[in-house]
Amino acid sequence: MNDNAFTALANERRRTLLLNLLASNPQDAGVESSTGESVLTDAAQRAQTEMYHVHLPKLEDYGYIAWDKDANEVVKGPQFHEIRPLLEFLASNSPE
Repeated sequence: MNDNAFTALANERRRTLLLNLLASNPQDAGVESSTGESVLTDAAQRAQTEMYHVHLPKLEDYGYIAWDKDANEVVKGPQFHEIRPLLEFLASNSPE
């Protein structure tokens, strides 16, 4: 275990993404309008921009995710096994 794992889990958005990946390989999904275009609030747009420019690159650098920017797809990365024990602990001790 290294400090990257704790840095990755320190942010709620990164933590949520990694916990979702623990259960499956989710795709980035926006709310689509009837025209097929994504409809996002200002806050959602800011969160999406932050995810794209900060959180996804950091998780990809650590190897916890593999990110296909063109397909807008995120899946478990080659080093996901390093963070899995912490994610399993968090998931099993979640207040939900």
